[in-house]
Amino acid sequence: MKPYKNKINRIRSFALSLVFIGVVIMYIGIFFRSNEIVMLIFMVLGFLSIIASTVVYAWIGSLSTRAVQIQCPSCGKHTKMLGRVDMCGHCREPLTLDPSLEGKEFDVAYNRTKKTDIETKKESN
Repeated sequence: MKPYKNKINRIRSFALSLVFIGVVIMYIGIFFRSNEIVMLIFMVLGFLSIIASTVVYAWIGSLSTRAVQIQCPSCGKHTKMLGRVDMCGHCREPLTLDPSLEGKEFDVAYNRTKKTDIETKKESN
């Protein structure tokens, strides 16, 4: 299983990968210079990927302004937190603002709004 990262950093990494994917798609379009329609399709798809990246960056930027800024008890640095549980963006320390979750093992399922998901997780343990 992959190590869990801070939500804001994961979304920013996804947006950055969209930029690189868009550039690669556009670069592939250069190989089809003899067929302008295929080249145009690749260029438009790459451009749409870069536009999607811009939209994701704007969305995470607006989420980041509303995120709760807390000080990590482990490293002492300030980090932004989304949801009930998250990781420190610097040292990957599990963080929570919910007193009922303190001391429990970190689980992403605590961020889900459905109570049945959390209850089924508890019952299986």
